[in-house]
Amino acid sequence: MHPVRPSVPRRAIAGWLLFDWAAQPYFTLVLTFVFAPYFASALAADPVEGQAIWGYAAAAAGLLIALLSPVLGAVADASGARKPWIALFSVFLITGAGLLWFAAPGAAYAVPLALAGFGLATVGAEFATVFTNSMMPDLVPENRMGRLSGYGWATGYAGGLVSLVIVLGFMAANPQSGLTLLGLEPLFGLDPAAREGDRASGPFTALWYLVFVVPLFLFTPDTPKRLSIGNAVGSGLIALGATLKGLPRHRTVLWFLFANMIYKDGLAALFAFGGIYAAGAFGWGTIEIGVFGVLLTITGTFGSVLGGILDDRFGPKAIVSGALAILILTTVGILSIDREHIAFFLPVAGAAPGAGLFSTPSEIAYLVLGGVIGAAAGPLQAASRTLLVRISPRQHMTEFFGLFALAGKVTSFAAPILVATVTLWSGSQKAGMAVIVVFFIAGLAVLALVDAKRPDPSV
Repeated sequence: MHPVRPSVPRRAIAGWLLFDWAAQPYFTLVLTFVFAPYFASALAADPVEGQAIWGYAAAAAGLLIALLSPVLGAVADASGARKPWIALFSVFLITGAGLLWFAAPGAAYAVPLALAGFGLATVGAEFATVFTNSMMPDLVPENRMGRLSGYGWATGYAGGLVSLVIVLGFMAANPQSGLTLLGLEPLFGLDPAAREGDRASGPFTALWYLVFVVPLFLFTPDTPKRLSIGNAVGSGLIALGATLKGLPRHRTVLWFLFANMIYKDGLAALFAFGGIYAAGAFGWGTIEIGVFGVLLTITGTFGSVLGGILDDRFGPKAIVSGALAILILTTVGILSIDREHIAFFLPVAGAAPGAGLFSTPSEIAYLVLGGVIGAAAGPLQAASRTLLVRISPRQHMTEFFGLFALAGKVTSFAAPILVATVTLWSGSQKAGMAVIVVFFIAGLAVLALVDAKRPDPSV
């Protein structure tokens, strides 16, 4: 039995939850909805080249994260304290995101500057998350771990939603109309022609993170320091080598990391190609895809809260399995929809002249299924980190979260490449997207081999 840890004050929990609120806007604004599309459309020579360059930069950052996460996790477990590492990588995130403002259209070195800022901020955000996740067992009893993780993901989704509404609604404007998504002129005199609203997503993200990460450092307790950084590096590398050598003894963790690697690849591809598929199937533009993203964020928030409550009652493995089953069904449902049909064969009416947004049954069905995907994706990710906490030896917690990050990154290229290859080979978007279903089914099958019981503390 592990010793019962003293309860921590609510402000300590709130500080930990606010990390997700602080960090999520980077993933929402820079990686998905604002800066990445701006880079592809306005900085690169053409959108195809922009998508390729951005993809290579993302792959490079992902490879660095994959290789170093287990090493840094092992070093942190040896040194004890997590906050110094979070502070270090917070500097990376804030600096990298701030650099994105200077990547102006036509400016010298705009493309390499944008890629450097993107890579630096991505490494900072991902590594800071590894160390923050590993603090979970010190905050709540095991029977409330699922709720803590679910509330964290919900808080992050809410932060992403609020930041997205602020940037799209009040800052980033259409260069042709000069108006934001809400039909307003940009705040602070941001110039639409120079795409200043899009570029401002970088420093806005940095400022947002800087403000909202402070409670974590002020109120959330840290593990006492055990070794100096210099000594911790040597001890951590020795411990990591022993863990990797002994992974067969942690067979259930090994199976879980393998399952997580597979279904996370599928989930990443689903989010990466969901908007592209909708653009091809329905002709959606920026406004429609932006609204679609807001919907997914809202349902993800509520889904994460509910998933956390159910996690504590039924266990994280049941929640992950259920979420994967839902994602399998909804992805098949999405594949069954096009402009003229629902459920593959049922004919539906097309858009009437002058109709508004989402005016066809097919588009409405796509929105509904997208909302369900958001509601399942939140619990899937929240319960995944809870499950890792449940099955990992506590003395190696950060190290195993490093391996968790490795598993989530090391093959992150696989699903997108397979989707692209099958799409080109078949000439069909549906055939390409069907690959994602295979990833979810395979992940669910491997997850069945995971024993979700707490490991022997002596191991």
